[in-house]
Amino acid sequence: MTYEEFADSRLAALLRYAVMLTGDPHQAQDLVQDTMVRVQLNWRRVARADSPERYVRRMLTNQYVDWRRGSWMRRVLLRAEPDDAVPAPADHAQHAVDRDQIWSWLSGLPRRQRAMLVLRYYEDLPDAEIADILGCAVGTVRSSISRALATLRAEHVEACS
Repeated sequence: MTYEEFADSRLAALLRYAVMLTGDPHQAQDLVQDTMVRVQLNWRRVARADSPERYVRRMLTNQYVDWRRGSWMRRVLLRAEPDDAVPAPADHAQHAVDRDQIWSWLSGLPRRQRAMLVLRYYEDLPDAEIADILGCAVGTVRSSISRALATLRAEHVEACS
């Protein structure tokens, strides 16, 4: 498989994944673009991997966790793009408030914890694959996800009080 064939077939999926990591389609595009430049420069090594897509997803995740540009350093309120496949709720205003609240809570998590939640619940990956992508132990994945969920629960309880 050539780099061009890989990019043509997997770019949309990588972009969706990056949107879930960043919460912002524009930052996701920047993240994917930077990652794909690195992929192209290292294509021989990527192509030799057992699973080039998994290798690139790991590169993208690590790029997200380590990205230190000014735009990443400041906190932003993250908003999801509407999903046309999901029927709109009767109360559009409440749905928007709920969605914004969830993105706000997620944006408060450390990058690695957020990446782990996205890999687990959006990408539906098992702990072993998440550990492989992030270069850590399976126990670290489990404890980090547990801490992230506890933080989100505490935020939810605090908001409901």
